[in-house]
Amino acid sequence: MKGENMRKLMTTIAIVIAMVFTVSAGFTDTYVNGYYRKDGTYVNGHHRSSSNGTVTDNYSFKGNTNPYTGKTGSNYYRKDSSSPYYNGGSSNSFGGSETPLGGRR
Repeated sequence: MKGENMRKLMTTIAIVIAMVFTVSAGFTDTYVNGYYRKDGTYVNGHHRSSSNGTVTDNYSFKGNTNPYTGKTGSNYYRKDSSSPYYNGGSSNSFGGSETPLGGRR
């Protein structure tokens, strides 16, 4: 009888752990419905990683792979303080140069 109770307990624990991982996996990304911009351009619906205050788990971050497209990220997000590649300056999501083409401000 003691062995049977232990087996039931272990089975219950395994089920609870599986449920926790299943539920938490559902919150790792968000689907964004397609929409029209002000200029009339249509943006297709797409998946993106959930907002959480860091860029290191974004699909476009250097070295990460988008599970929906298979593309490997190449963005360092150098202008975002949550990036390990942060180099100061104003924040933008593309990490691009603050100087316009031609080098003039």
